[in-house]
Amino acid sequence: MTMMTADDAAARLGIKLESLYAYVSRGLVERHHAADGRSMFEAQSIEALATRGRPRLSSRQTSLHLLIETQLTLVDSHRISYRGHQATELGRTHTFEQVADLLWLGELAAGAGPWRGTAVARPAGVGAADSLRITTACAAAADPMRADLERGAVAAAGRHLIASMVDSLADQRPGRVPQLTLRDGRRVRGTIAGRLWTALAPQRPRAGMVETLNAILVLLADHELAASTLAARVAASARADPYSVVGAGLGTVNGVLHGQASSYARRVLDDAADIGAGPALTIAQRTWPRVPGFGQPLYPEGDPRAVMVLGMLRDALGDDRSLAVADAVITAVRQRSDVHPNVDFALGVFTQAARMPSDAGETIFSVARTAGWLAHAIEEYGEQPLRFRPRAAYTGVR
Repeated sequence: MTMMTADDAAARLGIKLESLYAYVSRGLVERHHAADGRSMFEAQSIEALATRGRPRLSSRQTSLHLLIETQLTLVDSHRISYRGHQATELGRTHTFEQVADLLWLGELAAGAGPWRGTAVARPAGVGAADSLRITTACAAAADPMRADLERGAVAAAGRHLIASMVDSLADQRPGRVPQLTLRDGRRVRGTIAGRLWTALAPQRPRAGMVETLNAILVLLADHELAASTLAARVAASARADPYSVVGAGLGTVNGVLHGQASSYARRVLDDAADIGAGPALTIAQRTWPRVPGFGQPLYPEGDPRAVMVLGMLRDALGDDRSLAVADAVITAVRQRSDVHPNVDFALGVFTQAARMPSDAGETIFSVARTAGWLAHAIEEYGEQPLRFRPRAAYTGVR
């Protein structure tokens, strides 16, 4: 078996070492270890991978992986970084707004004041997730410059759109929006996290809860090429405007296996609070193929995003009953299988502890991921248009 060093493998693929290790984390190429500890790769596998654009089957036989180079997010082992900055660190030290600008513009600049949006009245009976789609459509119709795909213009549209999404969820009275305190002691007014808390939570936050929500927004801002992000990139490849890109993302994230996953995890938690963890898991196993909120193929040893969010909740809430319920569910699951809670579970715990509606997780996820969708759109606008054109293998009647 002919082996290649990591440097040689990256050179053959025409990518950076970081991208090579991202391929490892996605299961696209296997890493071996030499006697001296160096990472080695099978030359045959690297050669097969060197054909750009060719999809390769993942470990799930029904799915395909497309290899798309990006400078935005690296998922490597149990570390997530945005443009070289660890996401878990950013969640404690910077606002979601600063991280969004990092993804869009490549710089982690100081905050420039609250983002301003235009609230759209939510029709009676319309849920929060649908409100985001209505607001996106209205914002697009009201922007005569929406066809401007220049980086700065897309970033400006993104700031206004995200602020509009949040402000359309509820009546925003400035005096009610809680401040955000970062780890260095800076207090920031008018943040997206504070406004989102006001829109979704029925009561004033306990210390640390707005900070936890800000961290959640940061951690969910991007996660490489999730299904909704791929949909956003395909739309951007066709040169759809930023609002249409977000619309493509929102349409995909509405799937029960994507953005709604935290809502199902929340249902398990609510059942556990009412009837106990064991009976709740019995119901869950009869309802879904697997227990919602557990397992993540990229993190077989545990989702670092979940670890951070649950840790911040413990710091903020101490012995709150919602954490006791969460621990009971985790313990019951671990007694049956060696799987760990993922970020959807942590988001479900957060919304339960904050007394938010049961579907609040999807709303938080969508607001956060809008930043990532637009970052990927900006990147895709710099590529050749219409580069996503897979061929179909016809299997019907001839």
